[in-house]
Amino acid sequence: FRDQVWEALVTQRLVDEKINELGITVSDEEISNLIMGENPPQFLKQNFIDSTGNFNREAYNTALFDPRNKEVLLQVEDQIRNQLIQQKLQDYFNASVIVTEDEIKEAFYDQAVKMNAEYLVLSIRDIADDMISFTEDDVKKYYEEHKEEYKVDEQRKIKYVLFQQKPSEEDTLAVSNNLKAIAAKIQNDTSSFKGYVEIYSDVSYSKDTVGISTLDPNSQDVLKNSAPGSIIGPVLTNRGYELYKLVDKVKSNDTFAKASHILIRFGDNKEEALAEATKAYERITKGEDFAAVAKEVSQDPSNAPIGGDLGWFGKNQMVKEFENAVFNGKIGVVQKPVETQFGYHVIKVTDKMSDKFVIEKISNKIDASATTIDKIYNDAGDFAYLADKNGFEEEAKTLNYEIKESIPFLETSGVVPGLGSNKALIKFAFENSVGSISDVFKVNAGYVVATVAEEMPAGYKTFDEVKAQVENLVKSEKKLAKSFELASQLKNNMGENTNLQEAASAFTYAKYNTATDFTRNSSVPGAGKDFALTDFAFEAELNKVAGPVKGQRASYLVKVTYRTKLAEGTYESQRGGFRDNLLAQKRTTYFSQWVQDLKKEADIEDLRYKYFR
Repeated sequence: FRDQVWEALVTQRLVDEKINELGITVSDEEISNLIMGENPPQFLKQNFIDSTGNFNREAYNTALFDPRNKEVLLQVEDQIRNQLIQQKLQDYFNASVIVTEDEIKEAFYDQAVKMNAEYLVLSIRDIADDMISFTEDDVKKYYEEHKEEYKVDEQRKIKYVLFQQKPSEEDTLAVSNNLKAIAAKIQNDTSSFKGYVEIYSDVSYSKDTVGISTLDPNSQDVLKNSAPGSIIGPVLTNRGYELYKLVDKVKSNDTFAKASHILIRFGDNKEEALAEATKAYERITKGEDFAAVAKEVSQDPSNAPIGGDLGWFGKNQMVKEFENAVFNGKIGVVQKPVETQFGYHVIKVTDKMSDKFVIEKISNKIDASATTIDKIYNDAGDFAYLADKNGFEEEAKTLNYEIKESIPFLETSGVVPGLGSNKALIKFAFENSVGSISDVFKVNAGYVVATVAEEMPAGYKTFDEVKAQVENLVKSEKKLAKSFELASQLKNNMGENTNLQEAASAFTYAKYNTATDFTRNSSVPGAGKDFALTDFAFEAELNKVAGPVKGQRASYLVKVTYRTKLAEGTYESQRGGFRDNLLAQKRTTYFSQWVQDLKKEADIEDLRYKYFR
């Protein structure tokens, strides 16, 4: 939001300067004529609409000349003056925007003319690598001919220490203690729990009936083991601390299960995987602890460290084979290996239930307090000061701070990789030399102190850097040429009136497709949005095989079977509407681009980082 306000202020300042430069003004007479004229501004008229929906001119005039409205009228005049100035500026630019006759016709025909066609697609995907050949000299030649495509602007890399803005232990404890005090108060109060939610919760009140699988894992067992009417918590969840009132437990038609598993993936040998899973099963049935064996041999990294515990889940949350084993299995019984698409599972169902919980809750987020934020900022400031005196890396090592390094970034990118959007930090990186140490900058995750790690001048990526990429481009180019050659041969063999579908069945590399009611801007089956194909279809002779056409990634043979035949005068009757739409689009684009160009040319110094934490 702060960046949006900043951009709006900068834009308005630059536009105001340009207005003064152009000498655009609005006289008092112009304002008076607009207010007193036959058609006053709508924002004024809307306050004087009578019960019949008509503008009450007499009431409007009375209000204008009422001395009590003097201050309001001055504000209205200022508002109208600003609107008229903006309109004059817009008119100034609109006068230079034109639409050519060719542009109007193109827009009209793109929309008005529809076609049906059948066509053969000879895609480069269907051209095998052994059907083409090229040398390293071909690749180098392509690189040299397209070198501008590998031009890189000046770039920078920074090293930085991030001071994350996160709650302290004291912040966490404060939220917990506050909810404990609220819980104690509720126990001795006859007021409704809802009233406490409305006063103390960060989340609006609701009374929810939920299955145990949808609860936070830290809440599940404590709610399951509590009686209706209990006040439970505070419980630390992924949303913060929560205080629950368990209103009731109700029976449901759903069943929920809690289970643990050991996963042995198939790997290269399915039989060996089964043997290993069976060995784990036998170890447990002979008395070893399930969780200990899971930690040792399970290949599911998400839960092996916690003994294979999957927590609570309902039906349709697991693959079918696993679900059947769990919901048909007995609690406490270890099952023989079960095969799924992931491998073999040794499963132990640890609990089941069908009850749902009716709950109300107070939810409090755990945010960094003002005191904590000040400390984080001061730590960053202290580090920046000491790093400037003693060296960035030396001081980070002394204070045991982690140094991170960004990938290269451009001045125009607006984003520092790993840190997000921060124009001031980018400006620092490009206006200072290697080794320079920054002030403290605010970023999304907290505060950062940076040093310029590397200056990378503008130039071209070397051939070796882009060789693999260029080889793929050369390969595609060669395959496209080959597809065009094959399409030409096919065309020569079939003539103008051959059945394209029959031709495709006899020619391995060609795929038959049809498209109906498409325009020059349409995406068509088998080709996507390829203007080479649709533009060609727009001009092609009807009911004759034409081409070949070389597209972006395929060559085509086309037979257009239908094209809209426009009645005489259709274009002339609709021309005005197309012209107006194009003008409106161009004017909007032109003005927006003018504002962006103003910003690029202006010398804007963003010092917000010095004042905002």
